[in-house]
Amino acid sequence: MAFKTNAMRVLDQKKIPHKTYELGNTEAVSAVEAAALMDVDPAAVYKTLVTVGASKQHYVFVIPAGAELDLKKAARAAKEKNIEMVKSKELLPLTGYVHGGCSPIGMKKLFPTFVDESARERGSIIFSAGKIGYQIETAPGELLKVVPFTYADLTV
Repeated sequence: MAFKTNAMRVLDQKKIPHKTYELGNTEAVSAVEAAALMDVDPAAVYKTLVTVGASKQHYVFVIPAGAELDLKKAARAAKEKNIEMVKSKELLPLTGYVHGGCSPIGMKKLFPTFVDESARERGSIIFSAGKIGYQIETAPGELLKVVPFTYADLTV
């Protein structure tokens, strides 16, 4: 693939094995729709959510495509009183990514990151490459080399 996102460049620089998917000229699609476009098991596709805690600290949560983030579990994992989703308009200035194209790799700043414990059992997970229409697949252990994260029970 000639086109490279920041996330792809980070993985290339660190020589981390990964596979990329180009979904074509699509509008923002959900992670579940992305799974259908890639013809992969939706359970292998994860979405990246950015939140803010009561302390004003930001957190990143990577959860299965079809799941919903449990804000109470997320707050517990982050040791916060409560957590809420970042507003869409705050996402780009905060992370460098737009809604629907947010990757856990290559954000403007490294935020505390939590990955749903379901990923621990998977040989690989697929997540946004940092641009709408592009996805990356790599092993959770490989992701850990570029984004320090903690496994946690995060979904409803």
